[in-house]
Amino acid sequence: MNLRLVASMTLVAVACLASVRAELPRERNYWPFWVEQPADREGVSRWSSLGPLIYGSSNADGDRMTGFRPLFHDFEGADDSFARSFIYPLWYREHDAATDDTKWTILNLVNSRTGSARDDRFSIWPFYFSRDTGEPESSYRAVFPIYGDISQRFGQQRLRWTAFPLYVRYENDGVTTTSTPWPFIKSISGANHRGFEIWPLWGQRREDGVSSRQFMLWPLIYQSHNNLDTAEPTHRAGFLPLYATETAPGYRSQTFGWPFFGYSNRTSPTRYRQTNLFWPFLVQGRGEQRHVNRWAPLYSHSVSPAREQVWLLWPLWRDRQWSSEHLDHRRQQLLYFVYHSEVQTSRQSPDLASAHKRHLWPLFSQWNNGAGRVQFQAFSPIEVFFPHNERMRQLWSPLFAVYRYNQTDAGEYRHSALWDAVTFARSAERQSTEFHLGPLFNFSGSPQGRYWGFLGDLLRVGYSADRGLSASSALLSTKP
Repeated sequence: MNLRLVASMTLVAVACLASVRAELPRERNYWPFWVEQPADREGVSRWSSLGPLIYGSSNADGDRMTGFRPLFHDFEGADDSFARSFIYPLWYREHDAATDDTKWTILNLVNSRTGSARDDRFSIWPFYFSRDTGEPESSYRAVFPIYGDISQRFGQQRLRWTAFPLYVRYENDGVTTTSTPWPFIKSISGANHRGFEIWPLWGQRREDGVSSRQFMLWPLIYQSHNNLDTAEPTHRAGFLPLYATETAPGYRSQTFGWPFFGYSNRTSPTRYRQTNLFWPFLVQGRGEQRHVNRWAPLYSHSVSPAREQVWLLWPLWRDRQWSSEHLDHRRQQLLYFVYHSEVQTSRQSPDLASAHKRHLWPLFSQWNNGAGRVQFQAFSPIEVFFPHNERMRQLWSPLFAVYRYNQTDAGEYRHSALWDAVTFARSAERQSTEFHLGPLFNFSGSPQGRYWGFLGDLLRVGYSADRGLSASSALLSTKP
């Protein structure tokens, strides 16, 4: 064949193919090797390879993300922030450019944090803890159980130990408790506090003029007095399992055969009386703002000013409603996680659409923020267990997404099956429609025209209002 003729035909085909490509769908689907999605309304463009395994994204601000599920994940921000992980949560490291803090962790057991503000921390839980602030009084190094002298940790202002549990000393609000050994022998001193305990045989502690507590054979015999500096102190006492009582201003309770039988009666600030027939199974309570009917495990219904809850065949079914500052919540659960549904409604604007999240484990998960953003995924064995762990959801959940639906706004949605092997997208804003069957076939339609592609666009057929019908291939191009 004449080489000049072949070259001329190839150039003509490339030129025609280029003219058609101007109208190609913005998504490029060469599954399983490469799938590239166009930038969405938020300026985020995404790509993937080998199904859900290799992935990446970037946005208009210059942030970039790449990864190989579930082995590693790498995020680089335009402001020099970064986040990296390896088989999360095995290893994770992040840097916040705004605060110049760098943190890394191994299974949340080995943890490190450094930053420009002098407060460097390192720990190997539960054996080694260190902190360096540049100030001797707040810096420490501790080896458990050999020796430690640490501050502002484990809920204590200061905590010391030597050959734990032989010697332990902790301080809070000026009160010092010393155990030798812990928890059997304790002495309490400081800030008008004093006490001594030989646990579980006997113990007492007192805050002068405020409170006192005593016990014998803990927890069988105990007595405590609180608010002694007020006109109406409170009192608790028990000789278990025979009898226990508690009195406070406007409140009294008595229990016989602890903890099964008894009552509690409150007269202020609101009236409420509860009878325990066989606590916690049979409980009846009535009051001005509270109501309890419990016949556990068959049925339980409780109502309070901020919460209402129903149990059926505990723990089979639970229906709970409560209110926060700005939202009303309703959560329904079948065996806690097999079915899990939560609905949130605005208290300030109850006419607004509710947001909801539903899981039917392990079949699917569904999200709807009530403002046009909707997601659906099947299968979904991860989401219900990690609702607030974005890294876990990002790295592990897509591995099971045989089907996924994503709607960013009304009329803007995309279906994906078999990890983008089959996709269908529609945009009301661009008035466009796209369909891809991997590299075998694709279709795109818009007011400007319609185009069909075969075998990764080796053959293209299109129709546009300005050019009419056209076809192209790697070796041939025609336009009637």
